[in-house]
Amino acid sequence: MARPTRRAQLDTPGTRGATRTAAPSRDRFGRFTEWVARAMGTPAFLVILTLFCAAWIVWNTLMPRELRFDDAALGFTALTLMLSLQASYAAPLILLAQNRQDDRDRVQIEQDRQRAERNLADTEYLAREIVALRLALEERSSQTVTREVLRQELKALLAELGEDAHPAESRDDRR
Repeated sequence: MARPTRRAQLDTPGTRGATRTAAPSRDRFGRFTEWVARAMGTPAFLVILTLFCAAWIVWNTLMPRELRFDDAALGFTALTLMLSLQASYAAPLILLAQNRQDDRDRVQIEQDRQRAERNLADTEYLAREIVALRLALEERSSQTVTREVLRQELKALLAELGEDAHPAESRDDRR
């Protein structure tokens, strides 16, 4: 019996070629450097490093000669090389972490500056509005309403009401 062959449909994506795997984060090394810098700056790290060095020195000083791996007569050469290697890697990693922090600080400072500019613009706008309101209130309070002014205002309102009433009466007359 012949095996049915599958034809690629035009509406389904093809699977030719190698499948892509997710690219490792470009920031992973930066996060690692920050982790190293944070870990090396803790009292726990200093205590552990001190205990490690003390245990190394005690082991290579007090143990029988066959069990020693770093001779005290040579000045603990292996321990010195290990600490030098640790320091030679620690310094650049800490500098990289500081550079990343500086970049983040720079972005934060720029955002703070923009926020401060917006707050200043809003404050100036509100101050102008308050001044405009004060001027309007002063102008309004400086106008004293006399009987004559009040009579003129009432006559004007009555005239407007009369004009509004007449078109309605004229509409009734047309019918």
